[in-house]
Amino acid sequence: MDEQVFKRRTKKLALRVIELVEALPKTRSAEVIGRQLLRSATSVGANYRAACRGKSTADVLSKLAIVEEEGDETGYWLELLIEAGIVPQSQLADLLKETNEIVAMIVASIKTLRRRK
Repeated sequence: MDEQVFKRRTKKLALRVIELVEALPKTRSAEVIGRQLLRSATSVGANYRAACRGKSTADVLSKLAIVEEEGDETGYWLELLIEAGIVPQSQLADLLKETNEIVAMIVASIKTLRRRK
């Protein structure tokens, strides 16, 4: 996938999560999970952009590992929202699918870079 397309995709993920978090119920648990979700989801795109500016293969790999971690964490918080009954699974299925696809693509990129190294 083209770098610019992937940047747009990670930014769209962040924007969708921002919208979701703003719509969460105003309960203590939803606010705590929402804050964590917001932090991790917005970090995915920010760290991907940083990886694109990496100064060496090792630097890029290090930054992509952060993208992978933040993406995986985003999936975790989405799953918690579902399993805690805060948001219906049907409402988050597409967002969770997109998150998992982004993580899978980052993992594939990391593997490719490691093979080339």
